[in-house]
Amino acid sequence: MVKVAHATGLERIELERLRDHVRRLYVALQEATEADTPPAPGTWMPSVDVYEAEAMVTVCIELPGVRASEIKIGLTNAQLRICGEKKKRTPRQRVISHLCSERSYGRFNRVVTLRWTINVGDATAELNNGMLMVRLPKRKDRRGAEFKVPIREKDEG
Repeated sequence: MVKVAHATGLERIELERLRDHVRRLYVALQEATEADTPPAPGTWMPSVDVYEAEAMVTVCIELPGVRASEIKIGLTNAQLRICGEKKKRTPRQRVISHLCSERSYGRFNRVVTLRWTINVGDATAELNNGMLMVRLPKRKDRRGAEFKVPIREKDEG
């Protein structure tokens, strides 16, 4: 006969902490796998910086020469996706020969996995001098917080 044991009290809290830790490790593994995957032919990956503050996560993406109308941002609770296309501008003068080209053109796609609980509805993005700043406000985690519940006494009679 198998006896079923249920976690209670401190055991439950420890199990939740372990689950959260394993989830964070899985997300880090996903990020490392995506970073090792080379971009598809004809695409490029812009550089990204991610900063965390107490109330907000800021993602900075270098997109020189890209207009806001050429960028698409998708945000879910699990990831931020920035994609679009950087088009090659034709020079006004006639070019005799093109000697060197080190800048990237074409489609770009960048996914940032989110490890935080984000308030998706309050996210903002701003493009300034080729830097896209996406501000993601954190949502306060209410797990473990204690709320007082008022008790009304009903008169008998």
